[in-house]
Amino acid sequence: MLKQTQQQKLLQKLSPQQIQLMKLLQVPTANLEERIKEELEENPALEHSEDTYDDDLSKDPAEEYENNDDEFEVDGESEYDNIDISEYVSEGDDDIADYKLRDDNYGDQEETRTIPVRVETSFHEQLLSQLGMLALDERQHRVAEQIIGSIDDDGYLRREVDAIVDDLSFSQNIETSDEEVKELIKLIQTFDPPGVCCADLRECLLLQLRRKPQDEPSIVNATQILDEYFEEFTKKHYEKIQKALGLSDDDLKEAITQIIRLNPKPGSNFESVNKAESYVIPDFFILNNNGKLELSLNSKNAPDLRISEGYREMLREYDKGDKKDKRQKEAVLFIKQKIDAAKWFIDAIKQRQHTLLSTMEAIMDYQREFFLTGDETTLKPMILKDIADRTQLDISTVSRVANSKFVQTEFGTFKLKFFFSESLSTDSGEEVSTREVKKILSDLIEGENKRKPLSDENLTKMLQEKGYNIARRTVAKYREQLNIPVARLRKAL
Repeated sequence: MLKQTQQQKLLQKLSPQQIQLMKLLQVPTANLEERIKEELEENPALEHSEDTYDDDLSKDPAEEYENNDDEFEVDGESEYDNIDISEYVSEGDDDIADYKLRDDNYGDQEETRTIPVRVETSFHEQLLSQLGMLALDERQHRVAEQIIGSIDDDGYLRREVDAIVDDLSFSQNIETSDEEVKELIKLIQTFDPPGVCCADLRECLLLQLRRKPQDEPSIVNATQILDEYFEEFTKKHYEKIQKALGLSDDDLKEAITQIIRLNPKPGSNFESVNKAESYVIPDFFILNNNGKLELSLNSKNAPDLRISEGYREMLREYDKGDKKDKRQKEAVLFIKQKIDAAKWFIDAIKQRQHTLLSTMEAIMDYQREFFLTGDETTLKPMILKDIADRTQLDISTVSRVANSKFVQTEFGTFKLKFFFSESLSTDSGEEVSTREVKKILSDLIEGENKRKPLSDENLTKMLQEKGYNIARRTVAKYREQLNIPVARLRKAL
């Protein structure tokens, strides 16, 4: 039997403005301009302050409403009657935001510089231009284009020959054979850069060696090492190679030097033009002014947005009129919706600036010594909760800021996440940052004898002698995080 009951629940929900703010916080400076452009295109009631609004005045709100019937629906006469037109025609929305009222005694040279736009030839375009110099018929040319298109950005052809044959058959209706594809692959392998279109590292290095003078003993020995003892070479079992080939110490060293000079990634000299991360645009600038740290926000984060004066004027005209028919009321409600959305977006941008500045200021104060000296060993242990407590922000909000923002200092440009690290105890009971331990570990490895590299166990003992309570497995973990190989692979002749 169905029963009708009444219940009272306490729920916590995010408002549309809060959701919009959270999304904006995640947007880095490099993409903020595009996000604002999207909002300007979607909402005609929002505009840049320098924009003119003649076009807006020429638009009839009723006409604008007719084109947006799906997104707006009138809720009745009461909604129109509750509108206070004075709230929407006042001039208070264009006040200068607090974050824009800053000291201009120091110029914004870093912010006003024009970012260069690269005009370049991509790796694949370079290969195709060389292909055009060969005397191939149209069919062979299309097969070769398919092969070049299958080469990855490193310069390797990792796709199987039979898979390329199938691709040509299904996508371009070209019948070919494995033999023909292999012949064209050998032809492309003669292109520059040397070593391109190879299946693996060994073949890539051998191709580069075979372009060098074959009468030099070091080239001959290097080729033999890669051809017959490639696995031993990758594992740096030099004694075994030396004994098998009967090489002297000098001969082995010259041969290894020849191999080290080769390029393991032929395509790496060509930056992909599709990579959006080619340039890092800092969100913050920190200047050391005679021991006083000065924080500023990238000007791209402070767009000068306002409510369209044209839409305000429309509301004034409707307010002056005596006749208020249904169509006019619908247009007024539509304009109200657009102006509300514009106000929400402007407020979200302002709140974004405030959140960014307060978070960065807390990080700057916490890691003051680093920003003054640039010495990584001065970094203090710092977790998200430390900054959240200082700024009275939620940990998730601090995380959104730290994961996608960069700060430019006189010592380089860093991701905010760089300044966060766990703590480690010393013999004296002092809490130090794991970043400090990693820096010392890196320095120890950099200064080691490359003929006899330090093992993880030896590194652990050296760190413990410096007063750091650390286990060998922790040293191994930090070494891997620093992308430093094991001792055997760091060995050099």
